[in-house]
Amino acid sequence: MPPTRHLLGVLRMFTLSSYHHQAPLGGLWDLIPGPSSHLQPPLPPHLGDAKGDQNVPEGCVAAASCPDYRVYAAGGMGLDLRPHNHLQHYDMLKDMWVSLAPMPTPRYAATSFLRGSKIYVLGGRQSKYAVNAFEVFDIETRSWTKFPNIPCKRAFSSFVTLDNRLYSLGGLRQGRLYRQPKFLRTMDVFDMEQGGWLKMERSFFLKKRRADFVAGSLGGRVIVAGGLGNQPTVLETAEAFHPGKNKWETLPAMLTPRCACSSIIIKNCLLAVGGVNQGLSDAVEALCVSDS
Repeated sequence: MPPTRHLLGVLRMFTLSSYHHQAPLGGLWDLIPGPSSHLQPPLPPHLGDAKGDQNVPEGCVAAASCPDYRVYAAGGMGLDLRPHNHLQHYDMLKDMWVSLAPMPTPRYAATSFLRGSKIYVLGGRQSKYAVNAFEVFDIETRSWTKFPNIPCKRAFSSFVTLDNRLYSLGGLRQGRLYRQPKFLRTMDVFDMEQGGWLKMERSFFLKKRRADFVAGSLGGRVIVAGGLGNQPTVLETAEAFHPGKNKWETLPAMLTPRCACSSIIIKNCLLAVGGVNQGLSDAVEALCVSDS
């Protein structure tokens, strides 16, 4: 992992970016310039004076940033290829890592997100096999709670929160019980208030089978784009789920087809950063919602 000051530089670069061609949802993807080396953000005094930064602990994969200048990292894979259950946070002001209560389910390649004072960690893998564990860490009490498992066990799925619901989308079904891997259109929905998974009809599933794709929420809709599917090449298609209509709508395709992207929501835009299309991609594109 890059040193802390480099991570801060990347984060600051995106907050400085301006989007001059925002279009309503359903408009075109905008091409955003890639990272520029001359954009150097101001650092906290302690980090600016430090001669050496603390690197991310070995094997940390799932991470969620939190208030009070702290970054949390959970799980991962060690040099022995075994999944870890570590949970640690990095204190930016003290420039040090602190160990916390271990995660109940060891895993790597999990998805995590912050909601209030809780970090939600979902899915992931152990060896070659997907896990469907759903666990939540309370930052205030520093304790873990196990939630109901994800109904459909799969790898390379995406998770999106919208209002009081969590959407588990797509993925690749593989493992001991299946003869060959299978890309999925599955959509499972977790009700945050009721604390349980809802039963979803197949008519609510994604239009395209896909895994390892970009996902986020914009304009009250769940967005998915790119990824891998049954086609011989990576996907460029994008679609949006409208909860009020309970249906998926087709969106304009990505300018650069790819999978394995990083993504983030900034200024009503879903940014797709990097990824893979035959080789590594440095493309940065945004699907935006206008203020109107």
